[in-house]
This record gives sequence, C-alpha cells and structure tokens, in this order.
Amino acid sequence: MKNYIFISIFLCGTAFAKAQTPITLDTIYANDQKNVALFFPEPIRQGITGSDNFVFTYNREKEQYFGLLQAKPGMESNLLVVNRNGAVFSYIVRYKKQLDRLNYFIPKSKSIGNEKPIVADSTKVVVFKKELGNEVYYYQKFCSYLIDRKQRIGRIKKRNEGIVLSIENIVFDKEELYFVIQIENKSTLDYDLNFLKLSVETRQKGKKKSLQSLYQEPIFKYNLPTKVVENETVKLVYVLPKFSISNDRRAVLEINEKNGERHLKLKISHRFINNPN
Repeated sequence: MKNYIFISIFLCGTAFAKAQTPITLDTIYANDQKNVALFFPEPIRQGITGSDNFVFTYNREKEQYFGLLQAKPGMESNLLVVNRNGAVFSYIVRYKKQLDRLNYFIPKSKSIGNEKPIVADSTKVVVFKKELGNEVYYYQKFCSYLIDRKQRIGRIKKRNEGIVLSIENIVFDKEELYFVIQIENKSTLDYDLNFLKLSVETRQKGKKKSLQSLYQEPIFKYNLPTKVVENETVKLVYVLPKFSISNDRRAVLEINEKNGERHLKLKISHRFINNPN
C-alpha cells in the first residue's frame, strides 16, 4: 500500500480534476508459469510494480504497445504504466495459481489521468510548473522513490577500515541509468568525502597489460554528502546517460577520503550494467 501511494503521487502528479473523486482500480492476475500480456493504446514509456514479487517487462530500447506481467506468490501490489503521450494507467495486481485470462486490451478510457498536471477551474487553466524545471524535478522525485524502494540488483559491496561502499540498485529509466549507492561508516571516525566517481575500465591486450579508465560524468547527483559521521549510513543516487559495456570492460565506483587514507574502489561487472532493473 505504501508503494502504491508513493508511486501514484510521484508519477501521476496527475489530473487534479480526477483526483476529486475516488478511483476504483481494476485487478489483473498473474503467476510465474505464464506471461500475461497487456496491450495499451499508446507505446509504453515506463512501467513500475510496487513489489518485487511482480515483474513487468517491456521494450525499454524501442517503445512498443505491450508489456508482459509475471508474479510470484505473495501479497497483492500495484502496477503503474505511463504511455508515450503521458497517459497514466494503474491496476491492482495479484498472484493467482490458475489464470482465466492471459491478454488484456486496455482502452484509452481506462487512463486515470495524465502525468502532466493541469488544474482547471471556471476561469482559467493553470499549468503546474517547478522552478528547477521539469527534468530536474523528475530526477529528484524518481531518485527519492528509488532510495525508499527496497529493491536490489545483487551483492556489490566493498569494505575498508570500517567504511562499506555498495551499489544497492541500478535502474534504467527513459535514457538514463540510476545508480543507487550506499555509504556506511562503521568506524569511530567521521568520513569526510573528497570525491565519489564512476569510471569504466578497459583491459588493454598484449604483452604489456594495462588498464585504461574513462570517467563517466553524472548528469544529476541526489543526496551526495560531504561527510558520513560515525555509525551513519547514507544513500544517494547518481544519474548517468545510458551506456553499456562489453565483457572485457567493467565499471568502477571509487570513493576517496579528504585528508585521509580510507580509499575504496568497487568493481561492477558488465552484467549488472547491461541488465539493470
């Protein structure tokens, strides 16, 4: 329920006129044996489930009209889908061992609103604007959502002298990769951050093997601290333009202490970069 409320507020920002009356959401059933296909009136730009026991897959490279839903046994959750034109669709999703329906053809009338918030009254139409601009506002909200979401891509962690650096999640959305990073200070000394950077390393072949490192510049940083005090854990997000790497390359997340020697390099396999959540 918490995930449902947050996702709806985060992406819907949606038509306030429809928010005046309660919306009854339809239920879609799925299981882990068959694919349930959802066909939408416009290509899918984004699809999010509120729980990890539900998986909604769709073509992130080339927008298409359908997505596939699967589920594992567990509590009910919700599915939020945004079409290319900004139309928002929301459903309750439940696990069911025996499925009566495998295909859903969803009409435009099932949209609960549009992600571009517009308020209409008797005298004028007011467009909801943010001082930071729509793009930065979107990054902020989506990063905040990812930090709260309990989803992991795998065990990617490095320790050194009480400092633990880990990648909690890597998420692909639109044309960006979101790296959810955690810094944990288990030592008795505060950790003053000098820099935190992400690079891609390439192994050079030949007799004299070497590493070539290429720095990846984030387009947005969320919740980056200057200090991690003792016994504190900080989560942050780096947003980078989408990229992929071959199996002879790897990403490296590097953290450096200001006026200190606690330096960590976390190696990230190509399979995590090429298969984000």
